[in-house]
Amino acid sequence: MAAKDRIAEDQVVELAEMFRLMSDPTRLRIILACLDAPVPVGEMAEQLGISASLVSHHLRLLRAARLLQAGRRGRQVFYVVGDSHIRSMLTDMVDHVAEGETDLEAAPGA
Repeated sequence: MAAKDRIAEDQVVELAEMFRLMSDPTRLRIILACLDAPVPVGEMAEQLGISASLVSHHLRLLRAARLLQAGRRGRQVFYVVGDSHIRSMLTDMVDHVAEGETDLEAAPGA
């Protein structure tokens, strides 16, 4: 059965919304920062060079779309890509982009 036959219209809308959220470079950087391990808001803001309040705003949207999960440790909230499907897709896409750059560097005349 083809993927298009397995997914209901409301799920197509949800999927499109996830891709829309990930299309923003700042939100994508936030997701990628949370790919391998849980990260607190302050550390994320510092890594990305943006304010903690802006990070928090984006995190609210990403959590609502179930792209990130949050867990409290003491007074801090840590965020992580908790879903293996999301993690696999993003890891594969990062590998794909890196692979393309390597291919371009190795091409004659590049």
